[in-house]
Amino acid sequence: MCDSVYKMIDLVVKSKESWEKAASGSVSRAGKSLRDLRVAEVVQLDLQLDAKGKVEAYRAKLKISFKFEG
Repeated sequence: MCDSVYKMIDLVVKSKESWEKAASGSVSRAGKSLRDLRVAEVVQLDLQLDAKGKVEAYRAKLKISFKFEG
């Protein structure tokens, strides 16, 4: 029997300010509906551009783990 099991989910979040705000915002938001968050791993960073090539938003793709209950 194992002591604990963790589930991983993928999140994609954007911020008009920075990648850091996108990543930290996603963890805050996930914490409102998931309990016992353990690890957040930034998998990819990219930019959302407008038609003229101007940066519209910073996007962060994360994997977040939380303790599985059930």
